Amino acid sequence: MYTSFFGLSEKPFSITPDPRYLYLSERHADALAHLLYGITESGGFIQLTGEVGTGKTTLLRSLLEQLPENVDIALIVNPRLGRGDFLETICQELHVPLAKKHSEKDLVDALNKHLLQAHADGRRVVLMVDEAQNLSADVLEQVRLLTNLETTKQKLLQIILVGQPELRKLLARNDLRQLAQRITSRFHLKPLDRSESSAYLQHRLKIAGAAGEIFLPSARREIYRLSGGVPRLINVIADRALLGAYTRELTTINGALVREAAAEVQGRQYRPAWLGWAAGALMLGATAALAMGIGQFFEQRTTPTPDIQPAIVLPARLPDKQAGSTIDETPAMQQAASLQSILQEYAAETGTDNAFETLLGLWRGAYQPGQKPACQQASEQGLRCVFQQGSWAQLRQHNRPVILTLLDEQGLEHHLVLRLLNDGMAKLLIGDHAFDVTMEAIARFWFGDYLLVWQPVSDDNRALSLGMTGADVRWLRENLDRLNGYATAMHDSELFDQELQQNVREFQRRNRLRIDGIAGTQTLITLASANSQPGTPVLIRP
Repeated sequence: MYTSFFGLSEKPFSITPDPRYLYLSERHADALAHLLYGITESGGFIQLTGEVGTGKTTLLRSLLEQLPENVDIALIVNPRLGRGDFLETICQELHVPLAKKHSEKDLVDALNKHLLQAHADGRRVVLMVDEAQNLSADVLEQVRLLTNLETTKQKLLQIILVGQPELRKLLARNDLRQLAQRITSRFHLKPLDRSESSAYLQHRLKIAGAAGEIFLPSARREIYRLSGGVPRLINVIADRALLGAYTRELTTINGALVREAAAEVQGRQYRPAWLGWAAGALMLGATAALAMGIGQFFEQRTTPTPDIQPAIVLPARLPDKQAGSTIDETPAMQQAASLQSILQEYAAETGTDNAFETLLGLWRGAYQPGQKPACQQASEQGLRCVFQQGSWAQLRQHNRPVILTLLDEQGLEHHLVLRLLNDGMAKLLIGDHAFDVTMEAIARFWFGDYLLVWQPVSDDNRALSLGMTGADVRWLRENLDRLNGYATAMHDSELFDQELQQNVREFQRRNRLRIDGIAGTQTLITLASANSQPGTPVLIRP
């Protein structure tokens, strides 16, 4: 959604374990190097642990891409299995042929035969178990017995156990001490420190194609503070911050926006770090003042009272608006509170029926609640519905009134018509009522969802591409020529030729659309908006 706005080729903070995005901190690099060495040189067990979200699975994916050609891997990602199922899964991963009916002994014998053949062929076999903290003690004992499969000089199976810190506690049990003694390497991944967290952000943005700075120093500090340096939490907060900046058309992200993003994804409010220090200093000052006051009280009890009593020094009183739980109440926050009141007061009129009736009315259309679906009614009147997520920039680009979906403080949905945009202000319609609200205040309640109604050139509503013909192709050519200041070409203007394809590409580039040379819905809406006919409802008046 926001990738083109920031000039990115893809989303940089996806939580899927993509090895391309692996950031090798000193500890991650050390763990990866030892895992590779253990696979190629040693036998027995390797243990890798780390808190949730510290990058264990991503490290494994990267390891799988760097394995030597003579290594075979059996990867188990769901270890909640019994002994028999566990052995059978290993055999399936290694493509060991099995009889239809088999016992545990049959599985072990087949596996041992396969390992001996692999050893004779100069191949190494590795069993890798992710989420190994979920292994039962019975299965762990079976895993230990698998290490007994060996020649006189070498173990036939290398085992890597990867899991959360609970795995260390599990292997510390007295009844599993035989297995613990066979672990030759132990690594524990910790969260990133402050400098690593900042480098991690820059690393992922660079991989995704970022050319400039997006997260300001204040944003990087807040991301580290609110995530604790855990990569997965960094990803979630950073992704939401990018989306928030996109909907507000901000090309850089500051600490305040990061706090808002963290609040949305973690379900709690965050205050600036300095506020905690200020509160501590204020408490210290109040304590000192109280102590001074008590001391003076007892001093007055034991000495004569002079004509002028010494003043008790108290901490400076904060302004009323800062004394409560609301800190730094800005005009934007006041506007947001006002919009929240509007949503509550007119909640009965912010349903989809009222919103569609208002929007179609702007197109001189009619809407009958409870009859056919709203978009079908629009289609029968020569209009089309497009529901999508976007930003203020896209709304300006389309230049058509839309239905915004807002979520109030209680999480309730409201559907309002956005009628006009002008200099940071927006006019919202709720039935017969109109409200002027700042775009910044709306952004607190709007998460990008909107429904647009537009009037296509034909009933086909088709995407136009190279080789197609028809009146809609002629319309496309004529409108592009008009924007470019050209006279309409003299040749067959109903043919979508290479010249028209190039013109479409240039139009898409100028308007930050997907550059594919195909005039799809987004391209056609943007072109129709750029050549609005008299009487067409627009969002931004000339």
